[in-house]
Amino acid sequence: MNLHLDSLSTLFLTVLCLLLGLFLKNRLSWLQKFCIPAPVIGGFIVSIVIWMLRSFELATFSFDTSIQSFLMVAFFTTVGIDGSFRILKSGGKLLLIYLCICWFLALFQNTFGVGIALSLGADPILGVMAGAVSLTGGHGGAAAFGGMAEGLGHSSAAVAAIAAATFGLIAGSILGGPVARFLIKRHNVKIEAIDDAQNLPNEPKTLANAVKEIDVTAFLKVLAIILGIMVVGRIASAQFTEWTGFSLPSYVGAMIIAIIVRNVNDAAGVVNLHQKSIDLISGVSLGLFLTMAMMSLKIWELSDIALPLLIILLLQVIFIVLFAVFFVFRVLGKNYDAAVMCAGLMGHGLGATPNAMANMTSVCDHYKVISTRALMIVPLSGAVLIDIVSIPYHTYLINYFS
Repeated sequence: MNLHLDSLSTLFLTVLCLLLGLFLKNRLSWLQKFCIPAPVIGGFIVSIVIWMLRSFELATFSFDTSIQSFLMVAFFTTVGIDGSFRILKSGGKLLLIYLCICWFLALFQNTFGVGIALSLGADPILGVMAGAVSLTGGHGGAAAFGGMAEGLGHSSAAVAAIAAATFGLIAGSILGGPVARFLIKRHNVKIEAIDDAQNLPNEPKTLANAVKEIDVTAFLKVLAIILGIMVVGRIASAQFTEWTGFSLPSYVGAMIIAIIVRNVNDAAGVVNLHQKSIDLISGVSLGLFLTMAMMSLKIWELSDIALPLLIILLLQVIFIVLFAVFFVFRVLGKNYDAAVMCAGLMGHGLGATPNAMANMTSVCDHYKVISTRALMIVPLSGAVLIDIVSIPYHTYLINYFS
């Protein structure tokens, strides 16, 4: 029996999954202890149920996830609105350091993957597919470069890349929070963010707190601004891609436009940006987006992973954990911001930028202090600037081994 859920039914199930995740996180202390995001909890449980139903040939599900991209753009727009040049300026050196870390990771994951594949006697392209192509690149990179490799004669490259991306998405979502918590406890980190006046210890930026004191008119004003920025951001991204040939995701364009709008408004004082409304839209859009992404994961694709691919992926996970714990945390300053950014690195270094944001948000909610610099630097580096190095290297390796 094949069940297809239209966009409304998919959204309804997504909300139920998110509520399930929130319920379980509130009831099970170990989920809170390890900072596992609620969308990952609810979405992953449902994806496992769907996998079991499919395995026993009881039912198969397909979802209309067309609203997913809208939710992602909405979330990154709120990230941009929260960013001021003062924060970006204060994080200038940190931004450069983190970007260099991202570039190194992209180069290393591909090279490391190829090296392991060759040592196992496997096709080196398998190592590329299990490297930055599918890990820092996510499912989008896996589909694009997997198809490119197949076009050059490497059969099953796309299947391997998609399976690797699924593996990485799950691993990155599960490990990000625990890594940050380990670093904070191990080094007795003081729970405070640097140069951020928005951090109020008794008022964490959570969905529950965002609902307080929201005025309908103020909310509608913020919603109109966010939707307007999304429209302009989509147009700007399309024009940038047309002019340069470099693909700029619409959510990155929206985030950049939002940063500009925020800082122009700070200088001119045109409109009052109601922070509680922004927080509410941010929490809802991220929660629904990530829940939808997790529940629609095709976990059965992991069963197609051959032993060499599985070995490569396990070693990639071990490396990035050790890399974050013993190098990245120290280089970034051994403070709370650094720990939060390590959670983000686990998210986008193994999965995708939204997972990085969910990891960092979960850590910030747990410790009741927002690391605004981390929430700005990680997506800017991991979503777009990393591609300056990673995409040419993907292309070079695929062509070199073809």
